[in-house]
This record gives sequence, C-alpha cells and structure tokens, in this order.
Amino acid sequence: MPATTPAATPTLAITGDPDADALLATDPLALTIGMLLDQQVPMEWAFRGPATLKARLGGHLDAAEIAAMPEDEFVAVFSTKPALHRFPGSMGKRTHALCAYIADEYAGDAAAVWTGAKSGAALLARVQALPGFGEEKAKIFCAMLAKRFGVKPRGWAQATVPFSDKTPRSVADIDSPESLARVRAWKKAQKAAGKSKQD
Repeated sequence: MPATTPAATPTLAITGDPDADALLATDPLALTIGMLLDQQVPMEWAFRGPATLKARLGGHLDAAEIAAMPEDEFVAVFSTKPALHRFPGSMGKRTHALCAYIADEYAGDAAAVWTGAKSGAALLARVQALPGFGEEKAKIFCAMLAKRFGVKPRGWAQATVPFSDKTPRSVADIDSPESLARVRAWKKAQKAAGKSKQD
C-alpha cells in the first residue's frame, strides 16, 4: 500500500457531534475546510462548520460548485446566523478561495492534495500552498493526516515537527473525548506558562 494512501476510516471526536465528526472522517474537503476554520474559535465550532455548510448548500459540499458561486453569495451563506465563524466575512472569503484553488489545481478533489505527495516535505509544501494555510496550520494538518488517516509519506515526521511527536498539542492528537480533554489541558498549561503549541 503506498504511504500516501489513507487508512481505514478513522475515529474522530472533535466536534461533539457524531455526524459532523463522521463527515470530517469521510469527506476530504470537509476536513480541509474544518482545518482552515480552526483559528480564533473553539475547535468544536471550527470543525462543525463543514457539516453546517453542507446543510446550507443543499446537502452538497463540492469545491467546484462553491468556486462557481459568486463570492458575496457564498459569504452570505457563511454569515447566516448562526455564523460559521467568529469572522464570517473574512473566513467565508478564505473558504471560497480554498475551494477555488482545489477546483483549479486538483480538479476539485481535496484528497489529491495529499495522495499525490511523495515526501513529507512535498506534502507540507502542497498544504502550505492552500489559501489560508500558514506554516503552523499546514504542519498540524499534515500531522493530522498522518496520525488519524495514515497518510505518511517518507519524512512526514521530520516535516511536521513538533506536531508529529506524542505530546497532545493539537487537533492531530484527538481521537476520543478523553484525548480532546488532554489536548485542552495541555494547551491551557502552555498558555499559563507563556508558551506556544510549538514549545
């Protein structure tokens, strides 16, 4: 089996909603959008966003269809109360840009971002090229793909340091309510100590 072929459907426990978690586990675009939204809001809120968005779009979550929508129309869907993010305007635009990029560069197949990567460095570069993905977010997402989905191209651990280690420091380390609690406790302790997720 190629190193970049995902493993069996993983168990995720990020959102507190089994259906929303199941969507993340089975829909690569939903997973990617959830990771994009994971900033300045609780993880549960961010990663529930794709399920809510899918429902608002008539039960379809398709990169090409989203890319074809006028940006302001998509942002309006994003901003409908309850909004999908604390900053629905800017994050709605980023999500639209992300879908347009996936539609243009990967024929609408979000999974192709990682299934085509031959090395950890290449995987990180592909993810970091996605609109809205800075270096830290890209490392966390790559570590999540490896730890939860079995996407482990050669050198993935080195490329995603420190998020590849066993410390419960990010969403990449969550596969149960208990591990979610451990990540939250670790982040709280880091913040109290004036440290970041990378320390």
